[in-house]
Amino acid sequence: MLDEKTYADALTRRADMLYHIAKTILVSDDDCRDALQDAALRGWEKRWQLRDAQLFDAWITRILINCCHAIGRKKRRYVLQEEIDLGSNPPPDRELYHALTALPEAYRLPLVLHYLEGMDYAQTARALGITQNAVRGRLSRGRAALKKWFEEAEE
Repeated sequence: MLDEKTYADALTRRADMLYHIAKTILVSDDDCRDALQDAALRGWEKRWQLRDAQLFDAWITRILINCCHAIGRKKRRYVLQEEIDLGSNPPPDRELYHALTALPEAYRLPLVLHYLEGMDYAQTARALGITQNAVRGRLSRGRAALKKWFEEAEE
C-alpha cells in the first residue's frame, strides 16, 4: 500500500498527464481541476486496492476518467467548439486539438492516452477498462477519423 509521500509524489509526477486526460473529457478548466481533486481523494481512499505499484498510471487514470464522467453527468451541458478554452496547457498543435475534440470520446481517449501520454496498449486498456484488441481497434478508427478530418480541412 502506498504511503502519503509516495502517493503525493506519484500524483505530482503525473499531474500534466492527468490534466490532459481530464481536458479531453471535460471542457472547463474548473471542471478539470475538480475532477483531478476528486480523483486524488478517491485514489487515496482506495489506495489499498492497488496491488502493483507499476499499475499506478492506469489505476489513477481509470479513477480520473470515472470522476470526469461523474462531473459531466452533473453538468449535462453542450459547448460549441468555438467556446472551448484551451486552458493553461494547450497542445502545441491547435489544429490537432480541434481535430481531437471533434472525435467521439471512445476514439479520443485512446489516442490521447497512447500517443500523447505514452501509455502502451496494456496500460491504455487497463485505464479504459477495455481489452487490448479494443484499444487497437479504437486507435485505428480514431487515426482514420483524424486523417479524414485533416483531408477535409485541406479542401
